[in-house]
Amino acid sequence: MSSLAMSSFVDQQIVLHQFTAKHSVQARAMLGWSREDLSRQAGVAVEAIQQFENHGEVDDDVCLSLAFRLEAQGLVFFPGFAPGWGMSARRFEPAPAGPAAHGIISRLMGSTTTSIDSPTPQPNGA
Repeated sequence: MSSLAMSSFVDQQIVLHQFTAKHSVQARAMLGWSREDLSRQAGVAVEAIQQFENHGEVDDDVCLSLAFRLEAQGLVFFPGFAPGWGMSARRFEPAPAGPAAHGIISRLMGSTTTSIDSPTPQPNGA
C-alpha cells in the first residue's frame, strides 16, 4: 500500500499547504539529488517536478508524492523556512568509542588522571 493511501486526509492537506516549490529545490540540494533522482525515488515524471519547481500547477498527487518521499529521507517542511532535518534523522557520524573517546572525555572533564591513550613518559636516557 502506498504512503499516499496510508496517510490521512488531514495529513495530506497539511502537506499541501506546507510543502512549496522552493522546498523541493532546497531539499534536493540538501540530499544532493537531481530532478531525475527525485523522479526515480518518488515515481513522478521529471517534467512534473520541473513544472512544480517553476511554480506551475500540478496535481495534488504529484506534490504529495514529492513531499512524502523527501520526508522519508528525514526532512521536515514548514512554511517560510528552509527544509530541516527531523529529530529522528541520523545525519551525523556516531561518536568514536574506545580509548580515544576516553581521552577526550577526560580532557573535557578536567581529569588529572592519565588517559590510557596517552604515551607513558620515559625516564631520561631510555
